[in-house]
Amino acid sequence: MVARVGLTFVPLILMKNMRSRRKLQASEKAGDPDFEEKKARVESSIRARTILFHVLIFTPLAIYWLTIMASLERTPLTGRWRVILLSPEEEEDIAAQLKGSGWYRAVGEILSVEGPPRIIPPSDWRLAWVRDTLRRLEAVIPTLAKEEEACPQWIDCGKDDIPLPPPAEYPLRPRPRGSEVLHRFAEESCLRAAPPAPHAIAGPPYSLLLVDRPDSSNAFSYGFGPDGGGGIVVFSGFIDEVLAKHPSTHVEAPPHSFWSGLFGLGPPRPLHPIPTPEQTAELATLLSHELAHLVLSHHIETLSSGSIVWPSVVSIVTDALRAFLFPMTMLFGPFINDALAGMWKTGAGEFSMLHEYCTSQKQETEADVVSVRLLAHAGFDPRYAVRFWESRTDTPQTAECSPARAEAEAVHNTSATANIARRLRGETHPVHEMRVSTLRAELERWEQRRAAARAERDRLRAKEHAAAAASPPPPPPPSPSPSPSSSA
Repeated sequence: MVARVGLTFVPLILMKNMRSRRKLQASEKAGDPDFEEKKARVESSIRARTILFHVLIFTPLAIYWLTIMASLERTPLTGRWRVILLSPEEEEDIAAQLKGSGWYRAVGEILSVEGPPRIIPPSDWRLAWVRDTLRRLEAVIPTLAKEEEACPQWIDCGKDDIPLPPPAEYPLRPRPRGSEVLHRFAEESCLRAAPPAPHAIAGPPYSLLLVDRPDSSNAFSYGFGPDGGGGIVVFSGFIDEVLAKHPSTHVEAPPHSFWSGLFGLGPPRPLHPIPTPEQTAELATLLSHELAHLVLSHHIETLSSGSIVWPSVVSIVTDALRAFLFPMTMLFGPFINDALAGMWKTGAGEFSMLHEYCTSQKQETEADVVSVRLLAHAGFDPRYAVRFWESRTDTPQTAECSPARAEAEAVHNTSATANIARRLRGETHPVHEMRVSTLRAELERWEQRRAAARAERDRLRAKEHAAAAASPPPPPPPSPSPSPSSSA
């Protein structure tokens, strides 16, 4: 808004300066005797208007970038810089709309784009299996805030043990912004107690929905906030794929007599299989990936960058171009400005697609890195995640997107916009190849950190032993002197 108001006066200033220069040139050619006085007065006016021009140009840019810097924050666990232009009050409003049944209504609207969704009822054993696995992963989220104290044994993991991650440099803590740091500094400089950071961590329990869609072998996360404001949707196609990949055993019915079986008096034989550890590990790998999106508040980041940050940038650039071109296009009426506005709408749409693709790829990679950390703390082997993603391929059924956009995203991945995005980021390999290489690099980094920590511990121990050996032994305690009574 400030940019548009300020840029409205830019064409007037430019036109005024051009007119003043023409008048000055005409006065010089006419041989005006007061030319020097007029020249000094006109140049003074031009300098004043030029200063105003620079103020009108740079003030919106300064305000914009100050806002961006005040909204910078480190992503928990990974340390990536990101911008969230949502106030704590706006985040609380989003969380209030999604908590409880609000999340199910919002997800229902997304799923209804392709027709009424078929929801698997709570009595289905598959939902209980997915829910138990999700709760197991949720239970380790508090550990991410205090890994150094909760998992000191990470340094002693051997080759046959489940590798535990080294403590994260940026633990899962409330997210202070630049504006909050400035507010805290101002309060402390006035000797007042600074309020706590209002950005709380929206943790478990998360909502869960199992949708009967055999042609979709994937899941997606959505939402933000406590009390079930965030959750995961799993499609039955993925459950069917996992169950078909590994052989499973069926539940054995308790023994009963011949007559009770003949007359139907015995307990019914359960029909569902018992998931194997391999099947549960595959399910946990996909759930941990979606859970990482919720832990890192990717929904809020996408909402902020996609609807506020980059649209504002495009709007400022377009307004500046229209303001500079106005002196040349005003003779053609409003048609040129309307055409520029139409070009902005088209360019903004393509730019939003380009930015959304790049942002989603960053978030997917980030979620992969955090997912193996969740798996390790929950007792799953994080190395299994590498095999899991190696076995999956890029198809419309496994596309990383919401269900309503699965087919569309598969098409966009081969579009010109997606190809440009991949070239800009140097990515020409399929998504699963990139994520497998990222996971391998992360697990190798764990081992390097573990080896370095062991070497440092051994060095300190050797130094302590050397210091103990070099120090002189303590003198023996003095022998007690005989008492007078005993000597008598």
